[in-house]
Amino acid sequence: MDRSAADMTDVEARSLGHALRDELAKLNVVQVARCLIMVAALLLVMITLDPFPDLRSEDVATVVGGRMALNYITFGLLGAIGVMLVLTTDAPSLKTLVTPLHLSLVGWMLINVVLSESREVSIQRFVLAASVTSLAVILPLLPPTQRSFNLCLGGAALVLLALCFLGVFLAPQYSIHSALDITEPQLAGDWRGSFGHKNVASPVMTILVYVGIYLSAVGSFVMGPAVALLAGIFLIFTGGKTSSVLCLAIYALASLVYVTRSLWLKRIICFAPLIVMNLLTVGSVLSPALGSITRALPVDPTFTGRSDIWEFALAAVAEKPITGHGYAAFWDDVTARQTAKGSEWAVTAAHSHNSYLDLAVTIGLPGLLLVVLIFVLAPLRNFQETQAHNRSNALGKLFLTIWLFGLYFGTTETFLLERQNPVWFMFALAAAGLHFLARFQCVAQMEPDR
Repeated sequence: MDRSAADMTDVEARSLGHALRDELAKLNVVQVARCLIMVAALLLVMITLDPFPDLRSEDVATVVGGRMALNYITFGLLGAIGVMLVLTTDAPSLKTLVTPLHLSLVGWMLINVVLSESREVSIQRFVLAASVTSLAVILPLLPPTQRSFNLCLGGAALVLLALCFLGVFLAPQYSIHSALDITEPQLAGDWRGSFGHKNVASPVMTILVYVGIYLSAVGSFVMGPAVALLAGIFLIFTGGKTSSVLCLAIYALASLVYVTRSLWLKRIICFAPLIVMNLLTVGSVLSPALGSITRALPVDPTFTGRSDIWEFALAAVAEKPITGHGYAAFWDDVTARQTAKGSEWAVTAAHSHNSYLDLAVTIGLPGLLLVVLIFVLAPLRNFQETQAHNRSNALGKLFLTIWLFGLYFGTTETFLLERQNPVWFMFALAAAGLHFLARFQCVAQMEPDR
């Protein structure tokens, strides 16, 4: 780097530091605490309390009780403190979440946990999922202004990216898949950063690309491009095919939805390709006609044999279509099940590789229907309301893009309602953000009465 470039970088870094300092100077202690909780929540979900797992160790899959307990305590405390802080200033916002549909989902989840095949497992994991999801939902309300929200989001993104790149360069054995990995040695060379798998790193990096684009659009000409560029580079080296393909495709789709006025046209643009993708994946094992179409395509939408897993999961749905097998309890031990009549991969899979199918397996078809109504259909209607009232359009587009990415990512991977999964966390945050934007205006800058 020549001297002029170095000088420019120093100037930009000082400008970012001044922006952070000036914003914090406007906040009182409580408001600073709200911002810190947002940053802590994002970093806790993304980095976890056990970053850079050693995949070469046979103990990598062993659940350590003390570590899990610390997870529960940390998320529970953050969620409780966050809710209390939000209640002091944004109680009307939280009250809008108390709807018959939302209460129905909570009620159904409680029924499902009680009827679970592994009740203790479902209860334990539901408690964690409830804490994490509550934290994600209140996160858009924590920072006192949109500017402080942007700084917290960008700051957390840069910390995560710095950690991932440092891991790659300084400790590659803990941040890059290797041929010595106990499972999936064929992924050798794919970057995973601080995450346990490239299939978690790649969607997170895609979301960070969207965050960087958003920050650039609202005037953060240092932090925004830095986040987008670094996340884009890391995404390429993860080797995550699904996320890499979806990254620009979903942003283009979101941009098309953004300029479309009609809600019905928005629905067609968002959901028609989504339905087609599910028909060509899970649908291909249900219908011989769809299966023949899938086999005739130049690409393999089943991603090399996932049809075996989908057949296995569909058989499980047929066993208990109403109640399901129990929240987060089905895939722990499937080898002894009567449905285990597929390939070796199918009966040892950790999930169904389709979020919608997985929900049908675990919480039943009524639970899947409620999730679709709340997290698939409602957010687009909320975005339409946000646009109609001209409320923070750039932020609304960010939430829209993350939400759309989650919908399509869910056709080949499982993340919906999945405890502390970072993709679920950001998806729930985006859905909640659209819910609040449809009903309230963001505070752009600090106001005396805030």
